[in-house]
Amino acid sequence: MITVKRKVHFARRDRGRKTIVAAPRPAEQTEPGRIPRISRLMALAIRMDRLVREGKVTDLSELARLAHVTQPRMTQIMNLNHLAPDIQEMLLFLPRVTAGRDPVHERMLRPIAAEAPWDRQRTGWHLLRHSAARGS
Repeated sequence: MITVKRKVHFARRDRGRKTIVAAPRPAEQTEPGRIPRISRLMALAIRMDRLVREGKVTDLSELARLAHVTQPRMTQIMNLNHLAPDIQEMLLFLPRVTAGRDPVHERMLRPIAAEAPWDRQRTGWHLLRHSAARGS
């Protein structure tokens, strides 16, 4: 025996007749602004790294062909995976941009990602955040 549970909504028509109508959808509440590009690139780098690790894609060259970007650009994007995990998390959850340009760009992160020790990366990230907040 199969039991199906579903909410049914009725509306009154002319002469008091009831008809079944589609369920009212809750109004989508989205935050104003847009997701920063660096947040999207960080998510893309994580996803592409997983594809390579799972063997679904053989190497960065194949990823570059699939994404229609050059191999050097793919390397730049994938280098975001070299950042400390807490920096990656902060990049993923940057506040939405409501006006103007993004405060943090991938190019700004290249020297930070090139540092191997995470404590030096964190220092560089801290300096970058403060300079971006001041608008310099």
